Amino acid sequence: MSKTILTGIKPTGLIHLGNYIGVIKPALELAKIEDYKAAYFVADYHGLTKIHNAEEFRHLSYGIAATWLALGLDHEKVTFYRQL
Repeated sequence: MSKTILTGIKPTGLIHLGNYIGVIKPALELAKIEDYKAAYFVADYHGLTKIHNAEEFRHLSYGIAATWLALGLDHEKVTFYRQL
């Protein structure tokens, strides 16, 4: 039986070292293990309470997605989606 990993990041600011160390790096390492089914997402709904400018919100959302991909997320092995 496989285990499932599910985690997301809110687009309420620029990605920082804490995001990388606390969430992204460990999640990417777990996704390499065959026993895990991984799903990662941009938690847009959770960010709507803080960011009210649509252009800024879109920019931050794309930045999070680009960061995950640039740091090694393999979109062919994991589920990667945007909540909105």
